[in-house]
Amino acid sequence: MSKESAYKRIHVVINPAAGKDEPILNVLNDIFSEYALDWDISVTKKYGDAQQQTRDAIARGVDLVAGYGGDGTQHEIANALTGTGIALGVLPGGTGNGFAHELGLPQTLAEAARLLCDSQKTRALDVALVGDDFFIQRLYTGTEPEQQTSREMKDKYGPVAYFINMFQQKGNQELNYRITVDGVLHEMPAMRVYVVNSGQTKSGRSITGALSAPDDGLLEVFALNAHNIETLKAAGERFLDYDTPISEKYFWRGREIQIDVDPDQPIWIDGEFFGRTPVTVKVLPGAVKVVVP
Repeated sequence: MSKESAYKRIHVVINPAAGKDEPILNVLNDIFSEYALDWDISVTKKYGDAQQQTRDAIARGVDLVAGYGGDGTQHEIANALTGTGIALGVLPGGTGNGFAHELGLPQTLAEAARLLCDSQKTRALDVALVGDDFFIQRLYTGTEPEQQTSREMKDKYGPVAYFINMFQQKGNQELNYRITVDGVLHEMPAMRVYVVNSGQTKSGRSITGALSAPDDGLLEVFALNAHNIETLKAAGERFLDYDTPISEKYFWRGREIQIDVDPDQPIWIDGEFFGRTPVTVKVLPGAVKVVVP
């Protein structure tokens, strides 16, 4: 006799280029076949597919869309689900799965799939609005596409790869950033600026330590400059969750963030190239529901 699932119609978006090598369909079928539910899948081939496939699933009347992949896959699905009331399920298939770590979700596919069937609890998370797009983790500026931290470095060094990459860019010009947080202007020389909604990384540590949460109704902002070692020390102490005076330097919180700099700089949201500055980011509190234990 089949068990009752919390959700009756589940669609799973699968990113086959994600970081794990496992029999995805076999595992899903083994778990989902125990429950009285209707489920189907779609497979992504390029950026944008996950968002469109989620919209198609919404039109068919599903009550949960789950993403198997990394944080980029969850980013696309969340873009389509924001404001719909339809739940997001996270199936960890990426290399880091920082978003799953942030929410205390299972780190194996079988456990995560069973959670979607058994749990009736959701957590309403903030999303950040940038133009017509949303992000669930973070935005940053100041890294041209050819300077992006490589997958090889991330796999080898974990979150430390970003600091290594920053030192490799120490020859880059520092620029005078104008960062406006809830109407208050902060000007400083910087090479990179972050806006964080969810800061968790593969290591289980957050790039903002305990200073941010994905459902606190606020965005966190900080600046890095390889020519100013204090900015790197402040970021490092936040990452290590040290409660020290320097950990809150070059760091602000707010609901609306504007970033401007001359010359204009590239913008990345949840690891994908978005455009160039200036940029305005607004928080939308509790805009997407995620299934949690």
